[in-house]
Amino acid sequence: MDDQILIHVQIAERKYPVWVRRSDEELARKAAKQIQNKINQYQQYFAKEKVSAWDALAMVTFQLSIENLQLEEKNDTIPIMDKIKDLAGELTNYLKDNK
Repeated sequence: MDDQILIHVQIAERKYPVWVRRSDEELARKAAKQIQNKINQYQQYFAKEKVSAWDALAMVTFQLSIENLQLEEKNDTIPIMDKIKDLAGELTNYLKDNK
């Protein structure tokens, strides 16, 4: 853990010690802040129901998981790579036939 440092982040009314790479400290702090902001948004939205921080955290994790899955699907390059292979094969065949 040479290049790692211990930071403390607060999420859902609790503080957590987290080891992160020195280069990822800002990113880790931004992530914790983003989560806390989303928790606050859910608590404000459901203020009448008095949603606990933990219930809001569950909703935040669900929301972020959906966003993560959407990004994974968006960045799926397998169909593109398959199409490139098909086109490369067609090009190779065309060049062989037209020598």
